[in-house]
Amino acid sequence: MARATDGGRLPDLAGAEWLVRPATRAVFAALTSQGAEARAVGGAVRNALMGTPVKDIDIATTALPPDVMRLAAQAGLHAVPTGVEHGTVTVVAEHVPFEVTTLRKDIETFGRHARVTFTTDWTEDARRRDFTMNALYCGAEGTVHDPLGGYPDLKARRVRFIGNARERIREDYLRILRFFRFLAEYGNAAAPDPEGLAAAIAETPGLAGLSGERIRAELLALLAASGAVEAVRAMSQAGLVAPLLGWPGDVEQLARLKGIEDALGRDADPVLRLAALGLGDPGGPAALQKRLRLSAAETARLAQAGAGDPAFDPETSERTAQAFLYRHGAQAFIDGALVAWARSGDAPASQPRARRLSLPERWRAPACPVRGADVLALGVAPGAEVGRVLAAFEEWWIAQGA
Repeated sequence: MARATDGGRLPDLAGAEWLVRPATRAVFAALTSQGAEARAVGGAVRNALMGTPVKDIDIATTALPPDVMRLAAQAGLHAVPTGVEHGTVTVVAEHVPFEVTTLRKDIETFGRHARVTFTTDWTEDARRRDFTMNALYCGAEGTVHDPLGGYPDLKARRVRFIGNARERIREDYLRILRFFRFLAEYGNAAAPDPEGLAAAIAETPGLAGLSGERIRAELLALLAASGAVEAVRAMSQAGLVAPLLGWPGDVEQLARLKGIEDALGRDADPVLRLAALGLGDPGGPAALQKRLRLSAAETARLAQAGAGDPAFDPETSERTAQAFLYRHGAQAFIDGALVAWARSGDAPASQPRARRLSLPERWRAPACPVRGADVLALGVAPGAEVGRVLAAFEEWWIAQGA
């Protein structure tokens, strides 16, 4: 039976597919075999209640870490002390990892670091989490527990910090970005929680202390979300894009790219969305790479997408586009054509743009008919001259239409 809270009743997750999997049941059975309590917590419960796919399953328990290790071993499960000093043990059942963490409460916080003590109080454990919708728990039998009243927020798609929003952000300034990512994925980005938004704006200077790697991961996850445009627009209006990218960004260009993706039925591509949003900075891809610690492959995609080659314009000859496709490949062509489409302002229903984008599906680049061995057979001496002859021939061959 669902537990009542705030005058209402919570839904019951009994029979949920992720909850009745043999691996999940094995971990719950091991943890509770000698009287300890265990409940799924956070993303699995939130997503299940929202009807979205459940990925990783995290479990909170009253059992202390050494007991978690022992109980897992007794049940024939593999246990790894991945963060045992903070109460976390990874338990593996049927090759599936479960992050199992003992209930905790903060004694003292130092930014991202905190001195914690273990507890058996579920409300104390809930209070140290970030958002109310992440402080929902579910027992093995499917009963949902809501110690902080997060379910009404989840139903309303309201992303709300637990307790004092500025204090939660000061514990980890990445929570500013996480706030907007959750708005993009689970909330209503057009109407963010006023207290959370005010806290994010007030604590903006803290973003300067975050590593580029952490910002990159959170920003790309935000850009991949269905509500990315609305969330980034809210960030822009709050003055929170420039501290990340070095300039205010082009939200409307991002919106046009999303409209094109939607019209074509394409999956969200966070790197391309970053190109649409962020490439207006005079520093270009190199500046974004330095700020966000992008990988070499991501930086190369940004450079190709922002190149603005005439090949992407449907007014140019298809032979020009074929030459680009031959030289740079399908991925570079598609990336560049999509970003050029967004920059052009042409409608998502533009047939000329769609046809130019489809070139890699309609035309396959042939292999160059002349190789190094052919040049050597003509009497050219081995060495750099062979490469020069091949390059000259290839340029001529492409000009003839490959």
